[in-house]
Amino acid sequence: LRIRGGGADMMYFQSTGNIYMGGLTAEPQNGFLCVKSHAGKYSIVVGGGGTDSFTAMAFAEDGDAVVGTIAISSSSTAYNTSSDYRLKENVVDLENATDRLKLLKPYRFNFIDTARTIDGFYAHEVSSIVPEAITGEKDAVDENDNIVPQGIDQAKLVPLLVATIQELEARIAVLEGE
Repeated sequence: LRIRGGGADMMYFQSTGNIYMGGLTAEPQNGFLCVKSHAGKYSIVVGGGGTDSFTAMAFAEDGDAVVGTIAISSSSTAYNTSSDYRLKENVVDLENATDRLKLLKPYRFNFIDTARTIDGFYAHEVSSIVPEAITGEKDAVDENDNIVPQGIDQAKLVPLLVATIQELEARIAVLEGE
């Protein structure tokens, strides 16, 4: 099934379940979005072509103020959170970062039904130390008693790590008599 506009395909539905949108012929071209099916699993693919970075997805609050983006180029992907100084107030230095960092408990584990071992945290343990890194509620379930998992944005731990390194560097400088 094809949806056309202005003499060109705007949307294309394949019998495999794949859906292509934007700048398309029978297969995706530059500047496309598609939902692809593979072995009963779906993925969203965004393409832009060329070598310049472009915003593949923007996230907005109340439909107008962009608060984050996913930007892609021919060789990388960037997950961006708004960080412009003009959007901030009540700014203070991060203090006691080392004390807070020592409260974090990293683990090595695998998720149920997967064999791949990774490093990470329990979201509920991080929530009292770096609450902005956590979404969801501990032990939440839906109306059918299915787990509604908490999430962690580990990038939110980076300021704490940097501040800890700075504190440790300052302590080392004092000990070395600099």
